[in-house]
Amino acid sequence: MRGTILSMVNRSSLDPLEEARARVALRYQRARPVKALPNSFGKVAMQLTRKKVPDKGPAIGRLKLMWPEIVGEQLAKVCEPEKIGAGGKAKGRVLTVKCIPAASTMVQHQSALIRQRVAASLGGNIAEVRIVQGPLSRGGQPAPRKRKRPLSPEEQKFLNDSVATIEDPDLRKAVLALGEAVLTTETP
Repeated sequence: MRGTILSMVNRSSLDPLEEARARVALRYQRARPVKALPNSFGKVAMQLTRKKVPDKGPAIGRLKLMWPEIVGEQLAKVCEPEKIGAGGKAKGRVLTVKCIPAASTMVQHQSALIRQRVAASLGGNIAEVRIVQGPLSRGGQPAPRKRKRPLSPEEQKFLNDSVATIEDPDLRKAVLALGEAVLTTETP
């Protein structure tokens, strides 16, 4: 068996000139790396989507809707998410939170907790929380209006008697309006 293999290797079906050209061509060509085939369709899909879709976390709209549940009512009253952007140099994503200036220190101390809660509840790689100071935009939620109740006849008589000693009519009218506003306003 060994002799037949040696005789097959020594013998060539090509022209000796063609064989020499093939050896020279092979000497100067580089081979392309052979990639292993993926085992499943899922791996192929994952590889394609990783290249096309970057690692994105939660959408800002969904985060704004769930903000009070994520950070709690106390923090939600003084801050709101503004945007989620890239951190640069592959640091991860950056969550920008807008807060009122008086609460910026409290929000700064809670930034690690905010980052962890956002990552745990909505997913995504939030590497940093940036704080921007400014007025909050409550997204169409008007401030609760104070309800007014009508004055009772006793309260009306008390107000009229208390302002009767004021001589200036404009001042008397202003104090009467102030008294009515104070007595009729109920807190919700």
